[in-house]
Amino acid sequence: MISRDILDAFRAIAGPRGLIEDRDLITPWLGDWRGKFHGEAAAILTPRSTQEVAAMVRCANAHRVPLVPQGGNSSMVGGATPPVDGSALILSLRAMNRIRSIDPDANLAVCEAGVILATLHEAAQGVGRRFPLSLGAKGSATVGGLVSTNAGGTQVLRHGTMRALVEGIEAVLPDGSIHDGIAALKKDNRGYDLKQLLIGAEGTLGIVTAASLRLAPAIADRAVAWVGVAGPEQALALLRRMETLLGPVVEGFEVMAADTLGFILSVIPGTRRPIETATPWNALIEIDLDGAADGPSAYERMEMALADGFERGLVIDAAIAASESQAEAFWKLRESASEAERAQGPALQFDVSVPIADMPRFMIEVAAASEAHFPGATASSFGHLGDGNVHFHVRAPHGEGEGAGRRWLESTGEAATRFVNDQVVAYGGSISAEHGIGQMKIAEFARLTPPAQLNAVRAIKRALDPLGLFNPGKLVPLASAD
Repeated sequence: MISRDILDAFRAIAGPRGLIEDRDLITPWLGDWRGKFHGEAAAILTPRSTQEVAAMVRCANAHRVPLVPQGGNSSMVGGATPPVDGSALILSLRAMNRIRSIDPDANLAVCEAGVILATLHEAAQGVGRRFPLSLGAKGSATVGGLVSTNAGGTQVLRHGTMRALVEGIEAVLPDGSIHDGIAALKKDNRGYDLKQLLIGAEGTLGIVTAASLRLAPAIADRAVAWVGVAGPEQALALLRRMETLLGPVVEGFEVMAADTLGFILSVIPGTRRPIETATPWNALIEIDLDGAADGPSAYERMEMALADGFERGLVIDAAIAASESQAEAFWKLRESASEAERAQGPALQFDVSVPIADMPRFMIEVAAASEAHFPGATASSFGHLGDGNVHFHVRAPHGEGEGAGRRWLESTGEAATRFVNDQVVAYGGSISAEHGIGQMKIAEFARLTPPAQLNAVRAIKRALDPLGLFNPGKLVPLASAD
């Protein structure tokens, strides 16, 4: 659908290396990480500077060509997959992968959009600092994608999402102009905050080309524990007690049901149960101290807090990692949860948040309600209890014959999705906690979002991208008149 003349116009901007038409090189980037969505594109644009991005956007405007921004293509909701009709080009930011500056005194790193998260972690470590956001896809996820999806991860409890870690943004807007907001200003009252508008916009309002990111002091001492508990209610009570006893040093607090741990142990090589007791639920807890911390060690603080938990009947069994390798082994269990769940067969996967105080009840009651409403299906959850975000899975029944689970998803998946999302809304929660809307959740976003919010989202999109060329079909549901 995109003519040779149009591709030549982009090639004139990008040069021979900046326009990829080789099908073998394009194909891996046409599908999403979960394998749910597959699109088509005549080429991939690979700019190497913000100025090249701006020129490409102006060319796209002139020829009415939609652009799909892409980083590591690790979206969980099909947010970086091109349309199936081949009408769009992929705009890959992976070649823009410089860390422009890193300042340990200012606790600031300025990174281009294509910088891989693990690379940023290494660079920060090299100057005695750290970037306090981590997730399972850290080896492929890029800064631009993390900003554009307002990524969360396992350290949100203490440091917040990307929204809290971004100090400035450079981006190309849909008209081809460059927003130079890279300066890390603590105060800036010049009207609307375009930085915050672009964070979490999934590339529908602007293409993030660079960001100023807040660093934290390096960890001087940490303790990681695996704790067996009776249920999420006891886990949340333990978290609140630890916060009271220890203050703001609890960096991670993850929970998972026994069945999820069982899946991990059965399919992930090199994993083992951290505690002897098989408990109904498990918590993974990390406390971190920086170089300024005085008093007891992290291990001693964890030991004291867990002893208190035992005395209060909140802890059934526990193990504190005795070494860094053991701590990493504990975290490997959590980071392998999605992979292990996927290996169990077809399932509906929900990334949801509800008020933290209601999360224990949600995890138990909605799982039971889902199993009762859809006989044969099984449901459970795991994730970030401390910030009210869990990954809730409804697994297809084990039917007879090959493809039974897939057929169940095709016949019942939509009804089950609506059922779970209705429960989330009834709890006052959100159907997307950290993965975004993408294209997977766009229909449910339109169905469940209050009119005032939905109308505002559409109005902002029309105002900034009147031609609808930025990441079409993602995040923003079309109105009937569109």
